[in-house]
Amino acid sequence: MGMLTDDQWTRIEAGIRAVGIRGGKPRADDRQTIEGILWRFANGAKWRSVPAEFGPWHRVAQRFRRWAVAGVWEKLFEILKAAGEAQLGMVFLDGTVIRAHQKAARRPQEALETAPELKTRPAMEALGRSKGGFGTKAVGLCDGAGRLLALELLPGQAYELEAVPALFDALPGVPIWTIGDKGYDAAWFRDRALGSKPAVPSRKNAKVPADCPTWIYNNRNRIERCWSRLKEWRAIATRYEKTAVSFRAGILLAASLDWIKSLNGKVFG
Repeated sequence: MGMLTDDQWTRIEAGIRAVGIRGGKPRADDRQTIEGILWRFANGAKWRSVPAEFGPWHRVAQRFRRWAVAGVWEKLFEILKAAGEAQLGMVFLDGTVIRAHQKAARRPQEALETAPELKTRPAMEALGRSKGGFGTKAVGLCDGAGRLLALELLPGQAYELEAVPALFDALPGVPIWTIGDKGYDAAWFRDRALGSKPAVPSRKNAKVPADCPTWIYNNRNRIERCWSRLKEWRAIATRYEKTAVSFRAGILLAASLDWIKSLNGKVFG
């Protein structure tokens, strides 16, 4: 029931070495444990349901959580992204609403004790209520090949444009074109697109429609296909994680597999 090919594991193992994780005892179970983590995210099961062949379920859950808090999964994603040489001719912006399972909710008092300065649980854990229900809005940027470049999590009711500055800060360079839907039709976004040319259609009530070349905008489906692939992982299509740190780490882990596949010659665009 292995989740990884030998070649995929070789790349992940090299990335983990490059991260330089500090610890006490040497780890001899990395592949087994990481495959258990991947199995859980692929199937959306409880941690306790991770098959015994991946080792004790509590070890699998603890490894994922500890590495999420330590930023290991994010660093691994950045290493694999750098190896893949992002295609910045066109980058694509889009968000997706992810419904939160009831188990993702934390007691308000527990949340306030963890981070009292944030006052509310939704502000801390990127959870909020919108027309689609209680959930999280994941906003991402992908490159010309349809691979995730950057990710931000917002409460479900938040406006996607709030995530744009942080997303652009995470880019490895300046894109030529930035493509988004009408939700990104804002004057400050068009003016500031960080040196790139925006290809965003105007809203119906716009007094002066903005220029949006069709031959560029027609490629926007690449970000939609990116989200579609990532949401094939059941624990990403539905949020089961209580903390934004863990949920973000799970998405980046799935995106890392996308980058590994592209390194093996598969192009998603």
